[in-house]
Amino acid sequence: MNRTVADGHFTEPTTHYWQSIEDAPGCQSEPPWQYHYPARLPDGRVLRLPIRQLADTPEYAVASLICNQAAMSVVEELSGMLAERLAALRPDFLLGLPTLGLTVIPTVAGRLNHTRFLPLGYSRKFWYDDSLSTSIRSITSPDSDKRLYLDPNLLPLARGRKVALVDDTISSGHSMEQTWDFCEALGMQVIGCGVLMLQGKRWLHRLGEERSRRVCGVLESPLLQAVPDGWVERR
Repeated sequence: MNRTVADGHFTEPTTHYWQSIEDAPGCQSEPPWQYHYPARLPDGRVLRLPIRQLADTPEYAVASLICNQAAMSVVEELSGMLAERLAALRPDFLLGLPTLGLTVIPTVAGRLNHTRFLPLGYSRKFWYDDSLSTSIRSITSPDSDKRLYLDPNLLPLARGRKVALVDDTISSGHSMEQTWDFCEALGMQVIGCGVLMLQGKRWLHRLGEERSRRVCGVLESPLLQAVPDGWVERR
């Protein structure tokens, strides 16, 4: 758009972000937003999300949540809120998506009185079976073709059971769609998924109407575009 946007448009280091949840009156609620987006939580409080400018299209940005860099108390609170939303589904098991979904799922499982959860992973152990894997592409690594694995020892626990998928964020919906298809192909009954952050609306089209109805999240953040005084919701 112009030199200001290309060189860095209202962005700053994220060192101090995600460390506390704040009362809403102290946060700017109306755009244009500068440096952070105030994401509202179900209880009315706000979590400030840093705005990250996209490298390939600097006129656009996203508000990000990196939960393994967040204060543990913040992750605990957000995960507890997610557990409240997933409770109505009454899943037999929770499946955690790598990487950051595995940061969230222990608290969610504990709040639902589950004694264990099933982790999916990108690392192939020597006893894994390639037939229990699928190719995954995500918005955070669009040029990387990774494989998602389920430990064959865990499959009997989930096959034929009601499972809910847990991740930190859903954005484009690609990785969630591929994981959902993968689990159903293995004989699981995927009854829904829960995430901490619903980022934008692209995932609605990717998952389709029926699956999208079974997605629940704790907070929402829009896709953003640059204006002279900061950032506004992308049109």
